[in-house]
Amino acid sequence: MTAAASDAPAAERWDARQWSRLLVLSGNMLLDAVEVSVVLIALPTLAGRFGLTPWGAQWLMSGFALGFAALLLLGPVLCARIGRRRAYLGAMLVFALASLAGGVVGGPALLVAVRVVKGCCAALTAPTGLAIINDLFPDGPQRRRALSVYSLFGAAGFTAGLLLAGALLETGWRWVFVFPAPVALVLLVAGGYVLPREEGAGRPRLPRPALFRQGSLLRSALGAASLNGTYQALLMVAVFRMSGEFGWSPWQAALALLPACVPLALTVPFAGRFLARHGTRRLITLGALFPLLGQVLWLIRPEGSSYALGVLPALLLVEAGFCCAFVALNAQATAGFTAADRGAAVSLYQMCVQLGAAVLLPPVALLMTHGAGPRAAPALIAAAGALGLVAALSRRRARGPAL
Repeated sequence: MTAAASDAPAAERWDARQWSRLLVLSGNMLLDAVEVSVVLIALPTLAGRFGLTPWGAQWLMSGFALGFAALLLLGPVLCARIGRRRAYLGAMLVFALASLAGGVVGGPALLVAVRVVKGCCAALTAPTGLAIINDLFPDGPQRRRALSVYSLFGAAGFTAGLLLAGALLETGWRWVFVFPAPVALVLLVAGGYVLPREEGAGRPRLPRPALFRQGSLLRSALGAASLNGTYQALLMVAVFRMSGEFGWSPWQAALALLPACVPLALTVPFAGRFLARHGTRRLITLGALFPLLGQVLWLIRPEGSSYALGVLPALLLVEAGFCCAFVALNAQATAGFTAADRGAAVSLYQMCVQLGAAVLLPPVALLMTHGAGPRAAPALIAAAGALGLVAALSRRRARGPAL
């Protein structure tokens, strides 16, 4: 008994190869998050450079989300045909080449096309990397620990992208599109060495129609789509306001948005304990309520209000929602699925997350450009946030009160 007990902790300790695999796969999560936030900060600069309205500039963000969402459901089929390792490394190579292309193409249309291609690549690398992690680490404490590291890299990546954008834009706007190339190449080479080789490709499998009738999955997907879409849309409104009304530089805007991302990076490592203590239903409900309060606060704030009184409280409330619901939504979306269906459920869930941004950003930017006053765009964001709260409350009514 004593020997077995002493061997158990040792069996859970990871060797250098396990750590290297996890860090490579988590590095891709960081890269995808940086890819979103760095372009967010650059939007006013790029709009001024190309003479774009907010509606024209937002395609640089929604194009990535649209490419991501478009290929997600086909990703598992492609991985089954050629193998996860090949699909992952091939997509990483195309991502690096597309990043280099972004530094040399001219005109916003080609830049949007580059962003769509990179979104398609992320649709292969993100779920494939997550699937490899699920294979490498056994269910239980080891997998939860690995997924915490994976999620931490994503949360930290968004913060890093904001700060990186300020430095890159000081050098030149093209570096915003080029900088991911060397990072992707490093991950590509490292992945070629450490990622496991598969014995053979599986059978191509499309999501079963029954998945689309799973109420818990669809409610989680709708809530996550609302959370992600309203988050990116509100940050876009904030960035343009800081650039125009406040006259702030990209560096100042990046620092001002840190309250909207740093708390998540700090709380993700403890999300498992938080989830075990409070349950998914309560956290998801709070995760929908807090952002809606922030969106309404932004909507009703007096015109000309300062950052400290008008913008900062809204950002803190929105981020509080992410801290509550980020991990809970992921957990609830895939709960109860068999191993055979879990990959397809994850792809469907992540597709809806990306569609939240791809669907909401264009009309919000259109209202910013041609809307009837400065409150039109925030009103649409708040309406989308209310839809997320309805989804959370409908789950609560369907399953009864949270324990």
